[in-house]
Amino acid sequence: MRRLLPTVLFVAGIAFPAMSHEFWISPETYVVDPGSSIRAEFRVGQNMKGSGFSFLDFQSERFDYVTAQGTRPVPARMGDRPALNLEAPVDNGLVVVVHQTVDSELTYREWDKFVAFTEHKDFTWALDEHRAHGWPETGFKESYRRHAKSLVAVGDGAGTDSFSGMAIEIVAVTNPYTDDLSGGMIVDVIYENAPRANEQVELFEKSPEGEVVITRHRTDTTGRAVLPVKGGHEYLVDSVVIRLTGNEDIAAGPVWHSLWGSLTFKTPL
Repeated sequence: MRRLLPTVLFVAGIAFPAMSHEFWISPETYVVDPGSSIRAEFRVGQNMKGSGFSFLDFQSERFDYVTAQGTRPVPARMGDRPALNLEAPVDNGLVVVVHQTVDSELTYREWDKFVAFTEHKDFTWALDEHRAHGWPETGFKESYRRHAKSLVAVGDGAGTDSFSGMAIEIVAVTNPYTDDLSGGMIVDVIYENAPRANEQVELFEKSPEGEVVITRHRTDTTGRAVLPVKGGHEYLVDSVVIRLTGNEDIAAGPVWHSLWGSLTFKTPL
């Protein structure tokens, strides 16, 4: 097992700036019977607490589910709530739900919020870059896109996750429903088809009682992280990239673009 770097613990209730709201797929249950229904909300919020949102086709670039038989589009309709309401396969196996949004934009009206965002997600280099371009501390825009996955077990949940081709993606190397988790949950973080090496990964852990603890980890040189998990807990894994858009004029559009990757699963008792 690769070394986990020291983690910093955060308890639910800490308020991060609005820009740091995570987006994730939140199944009603992570283990379903063959031939039953897989239902899940799209959620946006903090500390694994957030409102559910309907499926909106104009905000979705991709909405698929992956099984051992291949990749298929989710038969979602405009306004579906929950966003995912899928008939489960009739055979046992792992179902990986994949969703990618279109770009959205936000405007920073307070410099402190951009500072807090870069500190939280571990790319404070962006502050120096911003100043070097001579951009103002307020009134500039960031565009962002979400890339979410969720692991759902149908019956025994046997199977493997794999890279589905998103710009940033968290791939489960360990199957949490069938593999030994005593050594941790192994994930690979991939950015633009290459390992995202030596970068921060956040792990949100929700206990059966609803308490949420957040730990920060780092990938190794191969883009891999080993995350400590406990039986019967729900997890959200998060990794975020920020990059320059190439636009130098803040009046012409966003100067920053962030890409958010998430993965949800639940460990058996």
